[in-house]
Amino acid sequence: MPQTLEDLTRQMGSMSSIHSVVRTMKTLSVINSAPYERAGQAIEAYNQIVKDGLHAFVRAAGLMDGASETPGAVGAHVLVVFGSDHGLCGNYNEVLAATVARSIKDRDGDGPTVLCVGAQMADALADQSILHDGLFLPPASVDGIGRLANALTRHLDDIRRDAAPAEIAVDLAYTARSDGGAQEQHILPLLPLNTALLHELQARPWSSRTLPTFTAPPAELFQALIRGYLFSTLFKASAEAMVSENAARLALMSQAEQSVEDRLDDLKAEANTLRQSGITSELLDVIIGFEALKKPRKNSKAKAS
Repeated sequence: MPQTLEDLTRQMGSMSSIHSVVRTMKTLSVINSAPYERAGQAIEAYNQIVKDGLHAFVRAAGLMDGASETPGAVGAHVLVVFGSDHGLCGNYNEVLAATVARSIKDRDGDGPTVLCVGAQMADALADQSILHDGLFLPPASVDGIGRLANALTRHLDDIRRDAAPAEIAVDLAYTARSDGGAQEQHILPLLPLNTALLHELQARPWSSRTLPTFTAPPAELFQALIRGYLFSTLFKASAEAMVSENAARLALMSQAEQSVEDRLDDLKAEANTLRQSGITSELLDVIIGFEALKKPRKNSKAKAS
């Protein structure tokens, strides 16, 4: 059915409104990414301080029993999955949920205790027949990253106490940016603590002439350092997930913006063609009318002669 000029004008108005919304979302994605990137850089400094504390501890007290080469039996396997509830980021949750499903399938033993960040991620995991054992709200701002990391750390502490004296294994599943700018899904082992890291710290020379010492009970100090390591790693994973989410939204909005601009160009070209056809038709009507008015005058002159 051919469209009228009024129909095309109305469609161009709607597409222009959509274009404004898409550009706004694109701009917000760029603006929102910067604070999360700075938060990730800041937590790297905190993580280095924690590692320095572990370095001082193992230099002064050696390795604790929980950091031996042959750790004890694992009492529970916990998987923390970082998703998004903010939308307009494509299949961000679904791709990560598929990666988690493959990871669980490849792992021997019973399924893990899944702690899910984001209701939409919970739905994506449910589509993969994975049920969560705890749901946490994703951060709505940079301040929310610390809130989420604290809540997860406390929850993991509760699970560790319930599993004692056995240890727990904790993995983090999140989406991060690769070196080429694309997105990659990561399954990061968090606990038990990597013994290679502790042995490397123990073998590293102490940088100061003053040897490290402490007065707190070794077990309590070691647990406090491990808790700081947990918090910083959870914080970094959450910040990286938020950066990659905004990057996914930016890419999607860029594609949408290009599609809307192409559609607008098509509508404008179609409207110009229809407008030109209307002008041409009106000109032809004028010319035909003018020619029709000229004919009676010629006939009247012929009769007079």
